[in-house]
Amino acid sequence: MDVLETIKTRRSTRRFAEKPLKQEDLEKIIEAGRYAPSGGNSQSTRFFVITDRKVLDALAETVQDAFAAMEITEGMYRSMVSSIMQSKKGNYRFHYDCPALIVLANKKDYGNNIADCACALENMMIAANSLDLGSCWVNQLKWLNENEKILSLFTSFGLQEDERIYGALALGYARSEDGLPERKPLERKGNPVHRIA
Repeated sequence: MDVLETIKTRRSTRRFAEKPLKQEDLEKIIEAGRYAPSGGNSQSTRFFVITDRKVLDALAETVQDAFAAMEITEGMYRSMVSSIMQSKKGNYRFHYDCPALIVLANKKDYGNNIADCACALENMMIAANSLDLGSCWVNQLKWLNENEKILSLFTSFGLQEDERIYGALALGYARSEDGLPERKPLERKGNPVHRIA
């Protein structure tokens, strides 16, 4: 696939096969994230690559508990409402049981923290598609980036006191007949373009 086709055919994968990633593919995806642009070339995004099933399960349980303790408020972002409702039912797996979760953190007082993490996440999603892997950007850890249990867990992994989580990537082989992610481009209904010539 050429670059534009890889971008246009990238779709979110939310059903993953129980199959570990090839280490060389995982390294390529991490490298793609590390080569993303950053404000002032700060390169301050920290990558946590989690492939340990016990850690992924414990993290999913911690996230579910945090959302289950929340109440839905008027005007709340619909995905957050969904996370809360599913967590209260006790069947919430925010990372879709992916075999690899890449969590991105950055300096909490840095003005480009979210933008830099977003660039890295996009690079990694495009790289994953080029390698026939499925991926999905997940924001739940960002929404909980002041949760004491999550902060404590990631501090034990190396999160610094002045850092917070700004995004994560669920990654793996798609659970589909051919093992490939869905690639049919979605119709563009938004993102209007205004040309000023």
